[in-house]
Amino acid sequence: MNKFLVFQSDFGLVDGAVSAMEGVAYSVDKDLKISHVTHDITQFNIFEGSYRLFQTVEYWPVGTVFVSVVDPGVGSDRTSIVAKTRDGQYIVTPNNGTLTHLAKHVGIEEIRMIEESINRRQNTQHSYTFHGRDVYAYTGARLASGEITFEQVGEKLPIENVVSLDLFETIKTDTSLTGQIDILDVRFGSLWTSISFEDFKELGFKFGDKVEVSIFNNDTMVFSNRVIYGKSFADVRVGMPVLYMNSVYHMALAINQGSFSKAYNIGVGAPWTITFEKQ
Repeated sequence: MNKFLVFQSDFGLVDGAVSAMEGVAYSVDKDLKISHVTHDITQFNIFEGSYRLFQTVEYWPVGTVFVSVVDPGVGSDRTSIVAKTRDGQYIVTPNNGTLTHLAKHVGIEEIRMIEESINRRQNTQHSYTFHGRDVYAYTGARLASGEITFEQVGEKLPIENVVSLDLFETIKTDTSLTGQIDILDVRFGSLWTSISFEDFKELGFKFGDKVEVSIFNNDTMVFSNRVIYGKSFADVRVGMPVLYMNSVYHMALAINQGSFSKAYNIGVGAPWTITFEKQ
């Protein structure tokens, strides 16, 4: 292992939860190299946690261990697992849908159930609500440090046991694509959609084209206008919307030096659909 250990959670940084996980990891091996994806996942939002892993994991070296804790079912009968991606990274996580995007877009090679009689901090068997510290950080640190092998995590499980969330399937016609607004580029308010660049390209759009864009919240239209398809934000004037391919090769909608989500009060998830139409 390369000793890289990367944390993600919905814990935030306003208390000591993340620091406690770091402390547990360093107690296993003080030479670990600890980094963080984010701890600002919306509380309980497993889909968002899954997406942020997809956005990040493949850019880390082979052997990197990720600990992802978005766990509204903590203490229940949901299982705890370590997954190995086809690219050779490891994800320590509750099996609750956190692996959805990695399973679809990267591929999961193998999963193992965490054997808590071995891979759990001593004297924490009565701790039911902080598995991020007592199970996941501890197991992740042991794996990243080389103290245990992947095989020593626990029993191998069928890949089919990976819990997956429902993903929006793009609706295609000869002239249009309809998808879901999956997530925001939070800092800048851009809308990241479920529509892949490959599907968009197949309709024959070219840079500079004006695309008819419609956004709905359930059955209510909240945006309808022609938007320029550009390479980057600077292809339009400041304050103007632009359609572009984002960093994970899906279509996205932004305002140059502004926030699309704030300008039009747009959210994410199942109620929010978006259509691109060729004129």
